[in-house]
Amino acid sequence: MHSKKALIRRPGPRLAEGLLTHLERTPVDVELALRQWEGYVAALHAHGWQTLEVAPADDCPDAVFVEDAVVVFRNVALIARPGAETRRGETAGVEEAVVRLGCSVNRVREPGTLDGGDVLKIGDTIYVGRGGRTNAEGVRQLRAVFEPLGARVVAVPVAKVLHLKSAVTALPDGTVIGYDPLVDSPSLFAPFLPVPEEAGAHVVLLGGGKLLMAVSAPKSAELFADLGFDPVLVDISEFEKLEGCVTCLSVRLRELYG
Repeated sequence: MHSKKALIRRPGPRLAEGLLTHLERTPVDVELALRQWEGYVAALHAHGWQTLEVAPADDCPDAVFVEDAVVVFRNVALIARPGAETRRGETAGVEEAVVRLGCSVNRVREPGTLDGGDVLKIGDTIYVGRGGRTNAEGVRQLRAVFEPLGARVVAVPVAKVLHLKSAVTALPDGTVIGYDPLVDSPSLFAPFLPVPEEAGAHVVLLGGGKLLMAVSAPKSAELFADLGFDPVLVDISEFEKLEGCVTCLSVRLRELYG
């Protein structure tokens, strides 16, 4: 059974205060960011996705990066425990949303930390980035929840970027894509395709070979088009200033029952 539902959360007034780990801070235009977010959501709608807007968390500057708050496998949701303590207020609204969708709920418990951006699902394989925001106990708890459901959990090191999905995502055929200088262990992924731009490593699978990706990666878009895929480009420049990308602005739910 396949669903095309996505959780989203609009950017809040404190967006420009978002955390930075690997980038120098540059000014963020919050009004432009809202327009870009609306364009991102419109692209989801245009390709058949139904969105569910999560309640605002305006005290949390990074709350728009809703993917970090939860991991969903089939109908089971694991509520994250963000590695940055200031982001832990983001999870309550996301938990309410997945409950409304009929998911059963588990939670990462202390001392575990887990950010959803560190989790890449390809079929029944779940890659989990072990790095700055997700610790070994968080990986262990994710494994305990999802392996009994048939998942194969693979932990991979992440040191060069904020999250695993800042470094790699995957094409519809399962090929992992990444910008080589930022991927710690490309040999862990088979097959692996290097892309020519950092932003080219980030795609959201819209269905039917369509890839939602940032307009800032034109060479990568050309590469994917040459491979027979259909890039759908959106401008997310203000979120890129905050180490965000197309994957972290939504939680795609493809396996909901009913």
